[in-house]
Formats: sequence, C-alpha cells, structure tokens
Amino acid sequence: MRTFDFVIRPAQASEHEAIARLWMDSWVSTGLDTASDVLLNKLTARIPREIDGGWSLFVADDGRRLAAMLAINIPKKYLDQLFVAPEYQGRSIGRRLLAFTRTQLPGEISLRCALENEKAWRWYEREGFVFEHEDISPENGLTMKCYRWKTAT
Repeated sequence: MRTFDFVIRPAQASEHEAIARLWMDSWVSTGLDTASDVLLNKLTARIPREIDGGWSLFVADDGRRLAAMLAINIPKKYLDQLFVAPEYQGRSIGRRLLAFTRTQLPGEISLRCALENEKAWRWYEREGFVFEHEDISPENGLTMKCYRWKTAT
C-alpha cells in the first residue's frame, strides 16, 4: 500500500465545485449511483447549505489535487461525509482522515453509512465503530446503518 504526503486543511469556498466532483466520483465508485450533471449540481448546491447547517469541511490536498473530502459537524459529534477520490483510494487517506476526525471529536463520533456500501461500513467496523440501528436517509432515500464510536472509559 502506497502512502503519500498531503495536508488536511479547511476547504475554501472556491473549491466547492471541485469537492463536489470528488464527492460524486467517489460515491459513484461504490456502484450506488451514476455520474451526471444533475448529481454534480445537487452536490455542489448542497455544500454551502450544509456548511450553513454546521458542517466543518476539510480536504486532503497533495499540493496538486484534492485527494479527499471530510465533513464533520463538531457540535453534533457527527462525521457526515468522508470520501476519497477513486485514484487516491488504497493509500491510507481514509484512515488518516478518521484519525484527524478523532482529534476534532475526541470523545464520541456518530455516522451513517449506506447499507449497500458494504466496503465502507465494514471498514468503519474495523475502525472500532459499533452498529446501533438503521434509518432512511432524507437526502437519497437509502437505508443507512448508524454507527457510534466512543473512547474507552
């Protein structure tokens, strides 16, 4: 597994379209959707709305391109989105973003993951997240597996 250097930093407003494209490409790589201008526009429009609603948006930047995006809601202790661009997958970026998330939300993190995205939810389980229940996403109507991680007490 190859690793490489990148910086995790706050996203800039001028990067919203590039972040939406990365998000779409990574989501499409799960096989749960197909790329389209409609999906890209939906994700691009969603980013500022979610930031207004409490997202702290970060990117993994290798100095040339954005490799990943991370959206967390710190007051809600919620990891909302973690997506790695397909060409950067398999380089431990997700693990490093999750470690960063644990510094931002040190005691507890909750998240939801699409039931059909087995690769992702199995990864979260390996990373210590515990399944709690299922619900339906208001954004896309998919069944979501809800997880929580807490520091050992």
